[in-house]
Amino acid sequence: MFPIKDILDDPKPVVRICDVGAMVHELGTEPHHSLITQGLAHVVGFEPNDNERRKARELLGPDHVILPYFIGDGCRGQFRIGRFPMTSSLYEPNMALLEKFSDLAAFHEVKEVREVSTHRLDDVAELGAVDYLKMDVQGAELDVIGGAGRTLSEAVVVQTEVELIPLYKDQPLFADIDRALRAHGFQFHRFLQLTGKIFKPLAFKDSTKSSLGQQLWSDAIYVKDFMAFDKLAPERLLALAIVMHEAYRSYGLVHLALEARDRQIGGTLAAAYLERLLA
Repeated sequence: MFPIKDILDDPKPVVRICDVGAMVHELGTEPHHSLITQGLAHVVGFEPNDNERRKARELLGPDHVILPYFIGDGCRGQFRIGRFPMTSSLYEPNMALLEKFSDLAAFHEVKEVREVSTHRLDDVAELGAVDYLKMDVQGAELDVIGGAGRTLSEAVVVQTEVELIPLYKDQPLFADIDRALRAHGFQFHRFLQLTGKIFKPLAFKDSTKSSLGQQLWSDAIYVKDFMAFDKLAPERLLALAIVMHEAYRSYGLVHLALEARDRQIGGTLAAAYLERLLA
């Protein structure tokens, strides 16, 4: 699809992105990658793993900020470093449950436990205002939300990893995250991809059939309630439209946001967007 900047006036707006758990698995796989490559984004990320933080800085470039803070509820906690970095968490792996599935227990094996201090997102001076919040903190997402009231009042899009069963002990699940984000004026939009596994001793040779097993986790996309778009400022509606076009290809929602913006400022961007889509 066409880049949305083609229909935007100069100077182009910059979407302010907060990435909590900024580990980059592979260049180009992050949903906001195209925003960065087009110069439409500024990222402030948080990644306490030294190697992963260094890699993120190299991949994103010097115009973005990656900080070493643990983001949570502002209290001290225990950070469990996993055999595989992406499973490291402030929560303890639920090994009894993980053992029910092939490989999961091994992936979540804890190598080391560190005492750490966490920061509330609203207390991070380097952050500033946020349009788009992305979270992937292995079970601690609700702790992040609890310390991010001001941040969430400004943000218009949230992507958060959610678990459907407790992969970590006592972790909040999708229903808890959904309830908390709705309380901040967000509405569930869609899952990116549901990930599942079949119970042992069975296994699928074809990984595309994993959804036929137990559903385990996904990334959930939330946006500010589209029934209240007329209450959002024009610049926030434009930020929402840019993110939803480039990151999630949610073209109908983009048009809805641009229509609300045009009503406020007497613009014609929604018509230009629709014309380009249909072309």
